Amino acid sequence: MKLGRTLKMGMVGGGPGAFIGEVHRKAVGLIGQIELVGGAFDIDPAQSKQLGKELNLNPSRVYENYGELIKKELQLPVGERMDFVTICVPNNWHFLIAKDLLEADFHVLCEKPMTLTTQEARDLVNVVEKTERIFGLMHNYTGYPMVKLAKDMVSNGDLGEIRKVVVRYSQDWLATALEKTGQKQAAWRVDPKQGGASGCGGDIGTHAVNLAEYISGLKMTHLCAELTAFVEGRQLADDANCLIKYDNGARGVLHVSQIAAGEGNNLAIWIYGEKGGIEWNQEEPNTLQLKPLGGPVQVWMRGNDYVAAYSDAAGRATHLPAGHPEGFYEAMATIYLNFSDTVRAQIMSAKADPIMLDFPNVEDGLRGMLFIETLLASAESEQKWTPFKN
Repeated sequence: MKLGRTLKMGMVGGGPGAFIGEVHRKAVGLIGQIELVGGAFDIDPAQSKQLGKELNLNPSRVYENYGELIKKELQLPVGERMDFVTICVPNNWHFLIAKDLLEADFHVLCEKPMTLTTQEARDLVNVVEKTERIFGLMHNYTGYPMVKLAKDMVSNGDLGEIRKVVVRYSQDWLATALEKTGQKQAAWRVDPKQGGASGCGGDIGTHAVNLAEYISGLKMTHLCAELTAFVEGRQLADDANCLIKYDNGARGVLHVSQIAAGEGNNLAIWIYGEKGGIEWNQEEPNTLQLKPLGGPVQVWMRGNDYVAAYSDAAGRATHLPAGHPEGFYEAMATIYLNFSDTVRAQIMSAKADPIMLDFPNVEDGLRGMLFIETLLASAESEQKWTPFKN
């Protein structure tokens, strides 16, 4: 779908030294038809202006705070003002900024977890429904082509009835008290006032459960969880282990850790059904293993025609030909592609094609917060098995 002009994007957060903000900007550059025109990039206005200068942005559209961004952008005519705004700030600011932007008539794409509390998440669901703006949540791992292929294999019945879901997300970057060295990205993530109450559960656990529910098509109904803070003096958990019950009777295992020595960003998932299983690893994202019961293991490779022939979604998410590896940036670009095409459809008063709607939304954000709430409740409970409260 072509709009006849690029969409104009703003950003709140993602200032100098912010890893994820730079990733967003690079991902946007991969798909085209989106132009970053300004933002409020840092809590320090001088830092925000410095980044605006580095990005060659119009200084008049580099704002001191998001409130000024809203006020000044609304003074511009439709088509010149920002069409949507990406939020890349610590978790405690997500709800307020998203709410104010949506109510000011901007579409929003937000980093995860969506809010700090479940009540904020419920309130944001209501805001999105009321404003009828498009809201996207950056669970970027669902943007990989082989993840979309896996989802279609499950939904098409290739594995049969799903019996078991195992998902693991292991890192080691918080294996020491990094937050005490002045490292900003570590400091806010282990501060309950900024990062929320669950530590690794919110930071990487929400990614893992979103991936599991996205591919399997199942919903978690109960958790039995254990949380541990291994690093001395740390307020929030840096390791979590969960048993899971799903709505079809399947069982699951979830392991997330940020103190797993030697691990980089090791997100992996195994799904087993009556007729076979699948395996995918984010550090080797261009292949998907299909394991038929009683048959040889099949290795499906991204970029080949047979992948696109099987899965339209995987084909749409493929940016390079076979043999040219794709990764983290391209997966995030796929989320932006689907989100931005849905925004375009609304601007044109057209109905978005279902394949465009394949991006995490406000309901996924609520699921993430329900997971965190249930995780904490189970970890503190003597009964352990704790139901999700929808």
